Amino acid sequence: MSAAHNNFDLMAPPVAKTIRQRSLLVGAVFSVVAGMIAWKWPDQFFHAYLISYMDWLGIALGSMAILMLRHLTGGGWGMVIRRILGAAMRTLPLLALLFLPILFGIPRLYIWARPLDSIQDKLLREHLEQITKTYLTTNGFIVRAVIYFAIWGAVAFFLTKWSAEQDHPPIRDNSSRFKALSGPGLILYGFTISFAAIDWVMSIDPGWISTIYGLLHLAGQVLSAICFAVVVERILVRYKPMSELLQPDFVHDHGKLMLTFIMVWAYFSFSQWLIIWAGNLPEEITWYMKRLNGGWGYVGLFLVLFHFAVPFVLLLSRAFKRDVTRLVWLAVWLLVAHYVDLFWMIEPNFSKTFTVTLADLVIPFAMGGLWMSYFFRNLNAMPLVPAYDADAKQVLEPAHE
Repeated sequence: MSAAHNNFDLMAPPVAKTIRQRSLLVGAVFSVVAGMIAWKWPDQFFHAYLISYMDWLGIALGSMAILMLRHLTGGGWGMVIRRILGAAMRTLPLLALLFLPILFGIPRLYIWARPLDSIQDKLLREHLEQITKTYLTTNGFIVRAVIYFAIWGAVAFFLTKWSAEQDHPPIRDNSSRFKALSGPGLILYGFTISFAAIDWVMSIDPGWISTIYGLLHLAGQVLSAICFAVVVERILVRYKPMSELLQPDFVHDHGKLMLTFIMVWAYFSFSQWLIIWAGNLPEEITWYMKRLNGGWGYVGLFLVLFHFAVPFVLLLSRAFKRDVTRLVWLAVWLLVAHYVDLFWMIEPNFSKTFTVTLADLVIPFAMGGLWMSYFFRNLNAMPLVPAYDADAKQVLEPAHE
């Protein structure tokens, strides 16, 4: 195996560097426009910024979750995209930095951070008088965010450290260490993203609660992460070494994961709607009333059809799941649909009627350009496969047959 390692270049192809440079340029140009929007329309800026931030954060955290899932289950499907997932996970330092503008926008985003005297709804004001003394405080918001990023960063650090050890001889079997971390790590991820979703998104409407809300974000993040991995593998499969590593069976497995998490997302979404509809409580149905009126209902219908129904039907086809060229178009579409889903969850809190602002169109490209540049920097830093992992033969040996 060592001879194969020496003769087989596993580093990302030069196109990764090209995409990194172009992404940085796009991010810089759109960031300038976003800065002008922030100066002229600060409310629109912070609303769009939060939506975009949750979108790109979801890809990073979802990638970390899939990576830990792979360490627990094994399989060539995960080995071939392991470094793609790892590169996305290692964008967390950038995302921690990009979280800072949200801190400056707390009063514009969250009603609980404003003077209570300015709230006209008496019941909401009485509710906030209690909760702002215990949980929803600016200091608590910041401290909890630091804790979330510390936990995510620690998990990412050890996963990366142990993985990097497998890029050099001798062959190492770190599977026991990965499993020991990944089991508790997935549980911590579930808890932290649930509380982060409550803090950063659900608390925009502090009078409404849902016990399944965090799981909705979790399912969307993992789905967007596997879709992103499919997009990147499709870009790389035109070049070595990915052209020799990616097998139809692996692509098929990635398609099955997409199908799985589409169904999980739909299950959580329907469960939340069914429970609230059956309860028919005024303090709960207000969330859906905002999203079924003023044109927002059409966005919800769009999500039912194009975030679930159509992708679900397409992914039932075995041939479709095994064709990376066709699968990638669906993956791109689902990434867009996930952004629309976040838009539908967040924006109705600020606008009674369906509205798309310039900020909603600019900020995703500004943030995404910077994020993609950092991602491809990470991808270029390590080989696409940890060649001295004891399980690497699942991917490497077919490439030399």
